[in-house]
Amino acid sequence: MSKRRKKKKYPATLKLLCAVTVLLLGAAGYTFGNDGITPISDTASQSAQGVYQDAQTDLSANAGDLTVHFVDIGQGDCMVLTQDDHAMIIDAGDNDKGTLVQSYLEYLGISELDYAILTHPDADHIGGADVVLYKFDCDRVLMPDHSSDTKTYEDVIRVIDDKQIPVEHPVPGDTYTFGNASFTVLSPSKEYKDNNNNSIVIRLTYGNTTFLMTGDAEEEAEEDMLSSGLPLSADVLKLGHHGSSSSTSDDFLSAVDPTWAVISCAEGNKYGHPHAETMNKLRAAGVSVFRTDEQGTITATTDGTTITWNTSPSETWQTGEGRSSE
Repeated sequence: MSKRRKKKKYPATLKLLCAVTVLLLGAAGYTFGNDGITPISDTASQSAQGVYQDAQTDLSANAGDLTVHFVDIGQGDCMVLTQDDHAMIIDAGDNDKGTLVQSYLEYLGISELDYAILTHPDADHIGGADVVLYKFDCDRVLMPDHSSDTKTYEDVIRVIDDKQIPVEHPVPGDTYTFGNASFTVLSPSKEYKDNNNNSIVIRLTYGNTTFLMTGDAEEEAEEDMLSSGLPLSADVLKLGHHGSSSSTSDDFLSAVDPTWAVISCAEGNKYGHPHAETMNKLRAAGVSVFRTDEQGTITATTDGTTITWNTSPSETWQTGEGRSSE
């Protein structure tokens, strides 16, 4: 059985005082680490402060609830999941986002991780993982059996090796326990030529609520999931590849049939994410959309029956293609 972090119970007033202290230190340009309080860059400090403000309502969540934090780390993916005394991450943003993710985990009172799912080797998904895995103990890392000849990938593997963290390459149908929740791996079913389709895709279940996390999986991987026979339906869909038109095919969206979708991307990103084709599909299907480029960090909290959000869905339906900064 995996070692779980032990979380002491503190009065609400002390929790609030600690949260305010972290906010003030973050705003001043400091972060907590294994070596004490250390300064971080102005950019990271400002970003972390914004992430904290977006997530401040999470302090009132019941301990037994499952909360999924879609962290605003710009152009990339990072999700932090908590359930009771359990915590895990799915991706950790780009190379310059590791300290921000570290600060966010500490703000939530997380001291160790049950899992780190690194969906695929692209830098905007695993770039910050070397910092996170160095700073936090982690029971195991889940990665696709697909490597990359990049310094970013090598940095992550070096930390994993140095800390001797067990690594698993899951296959479709593998199921893992996460506190009172569980998740099943849906993809990849084979090694694809490109990084995106090699993304680990999971379907997370807590009570009667479900979340589908897709990494950057595109249509080829989606087709294989559709023919796998594994259940795909979910209440919440984290859109593949930041809302690109290369993901979220008509058949895949119909099979998932989500009530809500979340898009993680940066405002004015050079890729034009989310694309018009994807936004039109979501609107036609009556899916409510949350997006980090407009709303910052987004949290979904469930007691196993209902899902509540820290903000209302976006109503702009704007694409990123006309808002690119480059």
